[in-house]
Amino acid sequence: MSTAIQPSTDQASQIVTSLEFLVADTYALLAQTHLAHWNVVGPDFFALHTFLQTQYEELFTGVDLVAEHIRTMDAFPPGGLATLAAMSPVEEMERRLSAKDFMAGLAEGHEKLIERAKVGRKAAGDAGDTESEDLFIERLRVHEKHLWMLLSHLK
Repeated sequence: MSTAIQPSTDQASQIVTSLEFLVADTYALLAQTHLAHWNVVGPDFFALHTFLQTQYEELFTGVDLVAEHIRTMDAFPPGGLATLAAMSPVEEMERRLSAKDFMAGLAEGHEKLIERAKVGRKAAGDAGDTESEDLFIERLRVHEKHLWMLLSHLK
C-alpha cells in the first residue's frame, strides 16, 4: 500500500499539462540550438559550434526524461513538429544570424521555458507530487545553467 500523497484529478491534470509544456519548450529549444549549431559563423565558430552541440545533446536527453515521466503518470506526451511548435512560446530564429543574435535568441527561449517550468514545479509541490517536482527542479537547474552560459557569452 502506497503512502505517497496522490494529487487530485485537477492537480494531476495541471501537472501533466505543465510537463507537456516542458516537452514542447525543450523540443523547441533543441531545434533552435541545433539550428544555431549548424549556422553559427565568425571567429568563435569552433568554440560555439562545440558548445551548442553539448547543449542540444543534453536537451535531447532531457526531453526524453520528461516525456517518459509523463508516461509514468498514465498520460501521453505530445509529439509532432506542428503540435510542439503550437504549444511553445519559444520563437523560431532565422537561419542567418550573427553569433550574438543566435545566443540572444536561445537565451530568450530558455527564459520562457524557465518561467513556465516554475509554474509546473509549484503545481507539483502544492500537490505533494515529489517525483514531478524533482523533475521540474532538475530541468530548471539545467536550463538556468544554459541561460547563464548564453548570457555570459553576450557580456
